Amino acid sequence: MKNVTVFCASSPKVDHIYMSEAELLAEELIKAGHGIVYGGGAVGLMGSLANRALELNGKVKGIIPHFMVEVEWEHKGVRDMVHVADMAERKKLLISESDAIVVLPGSIGTYEELFEVLSLKKLGQVQHPVIIVNTKGYFTPLVQALEKMIEEDFMREEHLALWHVVDSAKEVCSAIEQVPEWSADAIKFAAVK
Repeated sequence: MKNVTVFCASSPKVDHIYMSEAELLAEELIKAGHGIVYGGGAVGLMGSLANRALELNGKVKGIIPHFMVEVEWEHKGVRDMVHVADMAERKKLLISESDAIVVLPGSIGTYEELFEVLSLKKLGQVQHPVIIVNTKGYFTPLVQALEKMIEEDFMREEHLALWHVVDSAKEVCSAIEQVPEWSADAIKFAAVK
């Protein structure tokens, strides 16, 4: 069993297609025998992901900072819930507790988590596959911006392999298995020369 960390939105107001994709991701991960690690929230894509995984008797672990528990954002149905001091500790555990990272649509918090893991991967600090689920083309502008960084020599051509984009949650499990292992020696080619 692999533990797969999922970064995603907590907003309950987004288009239902995003909620459905989170549910589908839970189904695919549980069917493949993977455990899910996520930010511990009860609503939005986070809630949809956790609710569906729990319905299927899947392994779900939440990691949430104390201040979010105090404002009642914590999912009460997730038994394996870790309370941490702050967002930095949450993010550190979300990354270290996983074998792969999957990113569903989200806001600045989701982007911040994604960019931290890409930065760590670029420096050889993590080797996880990073799978971006591009539901409804949500991440297309972001992927274009990342590619622009390479075109303009802010990163190397090799850094195109930092992430892998799929169009549907149905493709996630096969992508996790097929993405080539990232080099632990990535620090040697992290800088543009």
